[in-house]
Amino acid sequence: MSGAGPTRAAPRLLGWLRDYRRADLAGDVGAGIVVAMMMIPQGMAYALVAGLPPVAGLYASIVPPLLYAVFGTSSTQSVGPMAIISLMTASALAPLASPGSPLYGMLAAQLALLSGAVLLACGLLRVGFLANFFSRPVMNGFTLGSAVVIALGQLRTLLGGALPHPHVPSAVLGLGTVALLLFARRALAPLLCRLGLPGAAADVAARLAPMVLVLGGIGLVAGLGLDRAGVQVIGSVPAGLPRLALDASAAAWPDLFKPAFLIGFMSFLIAMSGAQTLALKRSETLHTDRELVALGLANAGSALSGGFPVTGSLSRSAVNFAAGARTQLAGVVTAALLAGALVLPTGWLALLPLPVLAATIIVAVLGMLEWTTLRTAWHYDRADALALLATAGGVLLLGVEAGVVLGLLLSLGTMIWRESRPHIAVLGRIPQTEHFRNVDRYTVETAPGVLLLRVDAGLFFGNIEAVSRRIEDELAAHPAARDLVLVLSAVNAIDSSALFGLLDLNRSLARRGIQLHFAEVKGPVLDRLRASALLGELSGRLFLSTANAWDALARHDV
Repeated sequence: MSGAGPTRAAPRLLGWLRDYRRADLAGDVGAGIVVAMMMIPQGMAYALVAGLPPVAGLYASIVPPLLYAVFGTSSTQSVGPMAIISLMTASALAPLASPGSPLYGMLAAQLALLSGAVLLACGLLRVGFLANFFSRPVMNGFTLGSAVVIALGQLRTLLGGALPHPHVPSAVLGLGTVALLLFARRALAPLLCRLGLPGAAADVAARLAPMVLVLGGIGLVAGLGLDRAGVQVIGSVPAGLPRLALDASAAAWPDLFKPAFLIGFMSFLIAMSGAQTLALKRSETLHTDRELVALGLANAGSALSGGFPVTGSLSRSAVNFAAGARTQLAGVVTAALLAGALVLPTGWLALLPLPVLAATIIVAVLGMLEWTTLRTAWHYDRADALALLATAGGVLLLGVEAGVVLGLLLSLGTMIWRESRPHIAVLGRIPQTEHFRNVDRYTVETAPGVLLLRVDAGLFFGNIEAVSRRIEDELAAHPAARDLVLVLSAVNAIDSSALFGLLDLNRSLARRGIQLHFAEVKGPVLDRLRASALLGELSGRLFLSTANAWDALARHDV
């Protein structure tokens, strides 16, 4: 993920409102309306994924975007329920309470509060850079595994029963909705463009297909009495705004802390991934630590309003962007419309068929499947591809939380493995120049008595032993060498363990009559070496460039 944000000062709170331009109003209001229409089916569907009543998804879509509008720095971020976070919520709470029970809802709110506290603490401590330790292939593997888990979990609802005995009316309604949603995703926008609708408007219209199908499903149930034929519907949806309160009784804080930490971590990673993509299109700059604070407060707001953990949704944010959102006011409009929908009579939602919601979930998560990363990684870096597949398998076989931990460990493990085996090149001079290149890649000249080695990584406790072994191997392969020059142009840091390793190497070489030299040492590295005993004990010299070392040591040895 790109991500850890700029170092410049954070923008002012509500700076977008102080500098608001009347010309942006139409775009913000239009985008807010479009996203609200998208949020109704999506919010209720993701509440079902989380194991909660559908109305909880609407509750989680009102206060969080309002708080994000105050503290967030993205003009297009849409904060609310999201499929992967809903799945992680269900995975965390299933062992603690029965899905749909009052206790389950209470724990979901407490989980949101804890996740918000984790995000808020990370923002205040300015540790947003930690999100960079989750590589893109591993993130893609987690998304892949989660999407499959969510889709499989909705099959029974989609078909109205378990295979091989589905409920036929439910299956027809569910599979028909899947087919229409797939058509809308792949072909509706081009069709509308051919009919004369502008491209951006056609794309937004295609993304509203779930809301249209929800209304169509309600109409079919009402007109044909499908509920009496056995098609399950969501039932009564309480009218009115959520009560701002948090029931802390029967708290299971110790059991919730680990999943809260993982959910907070993933919430930030997902939100920043989407927000950065859209910010680049407008040359906007996001402030990472402010984003952490905003997402933390959004989750706290969800907890206080009967919701569950939330994050920024890439799909909704993309619709917000395409629909013309210019500032965070679009999110405020969305929240206001959803609040209005709950204040008005909600009886019409009672007939919403569950197979239609299941179809909405399945098509939404299958749209998250992206194979380009796997194909690219497989051809470019097999280790990353295997990490992607291992993370996806971990989610499928071990569970969501285990998949997150496995993915994080694989990201860190891959990085450490690479750094522990740095590339080291034997250099030679390109004839008649001052350029020095790898002897395995270029036609170069070398000197028997001088061995030039370029180390292409920082030196630290995890790789100094491997570097020392490689140096000894190269010295064994060049027995005539009496001068060893380490070219440190790619070395950005040398830690204490590496320092002691270089001291030992210098002493060992001196006993064998081989001088150790350094060339092209970077300023910050040289400053630290001057504070150590290494330069004072160095058997050889410190050269500004490799060419200087060559001229001094190999002039009569070519």
